[in-house]
Amino acid sequence: MRTLRIRTFTLLCFFFILLVPWIFFLTAHFMETNTLRLPNNQPQDELMQRHLTEIMHLIETGSDKWRDANWQNELSKELQQAKLEAAILSASDQEIYLSNPERRSALSSTERFSVIEDGQLLGRVVIYLPKSTNTVQMISIFAGLSLAFFIIGVEMRRFLLRPLERMSSAARQIAAGKWDVEMPRSRITEICEVRDGFEVMVKGLQQAFQKQAELEGERRFVIAAVAHDLRTPLFALRGYLDGLEQGIAQSPEKIAKYVAVCKEKSAQLDRLVEELFTFTKIEYLEKELNKKTVDFKLIIQKSMDSLSPPARQKHISILNHAADGCFIRGDMHLLERAISNLLDNAVRHTPPYGEIVVQCDIESDQVKFMIRDTGPGFSSEELQRVFEPLYRGETSRNRSTGGSGLGLTISQTIIRRHGGELDAGNHAEGGALLIGWIPANRPD
Repeated sequence: MRTLRIRTFTLLCFFFILLVPWIFFLTAHFMETNTLRLPNNQPQDELMQRHLTEIMHLIETGSDKWRDANWQNELSKELQQAKLEAAILSASDQEIYLSNPERRSALSSTERFSVIEDGQLLGRVVIYLPKSTNTVQMISIFAGLSLAFFIIGVEMRRFLLRPLERMSSAARQIAAGKWDVEMPRSRITEICEVRDGFEVMVKGLQQAFQKQAELEGERRFVIAAVAHDLRTPLFALRGYLDGLEQGIAQSPEKIAKYVAVCKEKSAQLDRLVEELFTFTKIEYLEKELNKKTVDFKLIIQKSMDSLSPPARQKHISILNHAADGCFIRGDMHLLERAISNLLDNAVRHTPPYGEIVVQCDIESDQVKFMIRDTGPGFSSEELQRVFEPLYRGETSRNRSTGGSGLGLTISQTIIRRHGGELDAGNHAEGGALLIGWIPANRPD
């Protein structure tokens, strides 16, 4: 569908307004004169006046011949040549002479005068003049102009006003939540551009609305999950404390067991609250990173040192194969937290007497690292959702592995905030495999 600019549409309307009255004028002139030659009014008016003067002189000088048939024939010839009609009445208003009565209806104006001789009224004369062509032309021009304005008004409503009204109605429907409203089409380029921009805005709003709905659903899920995760250790902690208060644990061994369980549950609560705080600070508060040039090998070593006690309890060996010179620019505290979460996840899912291998080297302009364990690895469902907040791949949501479901999410978020990426998979020889990279930053 071809479109028009408003400027072009306006020029066409202006040309149409000038053209239609001109067509009406030529049509009226042709119907009046049977020719398309434009009239010259001044010579015609002078000729008409000369004929009228001659006829009036003929009637006044021939008052004694009014009833003579030959004189009347001569008058009729003069009237026919001048395209006029006349009537002569006596002093008593009796008709003496009357030219063609059928043609008088086509004549509009009259010229009346009385003939007086020696103070005596001889008669009255009425001369019928032709219709003024100027009047007919003006009427035709006005009719053409009125028709042109009517047509222009209809077309303006069709091409300009109606699409704008429909667009306004569509905007109100979209504001009411009806996203599938079809935008009106138009043959005006500017309105099409507004329509396209409006559609882009609507798509953006729809995507933002959907994203907001997803975030709202995720927020509700996080709140429900956090409430569940906090309730379980709190319920156990309260039960054991009530048991101590009521004296159920009477022997020193039982009291020590109750206290150990309370310490374990309080540590679990502290861990959950800490991870929730870190997740909120990174994901929502968008804390500015304290970036410095750091050695990624040192970060890995510190994380391994912090995970050595639980690894020794399960007799798990952690092997470090990090290369020298793996420098990056980032927040050392957050990066250490990310690697610690990955190692903690590996320690928790690696069976006793298992093995964890950590590798790190430089490839091109990236520092790539890998953490592999000898645990059961990830299932196909877990690989799709392993980085979702509070997802642990455990249908019963128990705490047998001690995870909070936020460790991998926090690690991936921290790596991404440093311009890198973190992916999860399974090693060909078995066990989970976490691979990531961060842009390298070689020190001067």
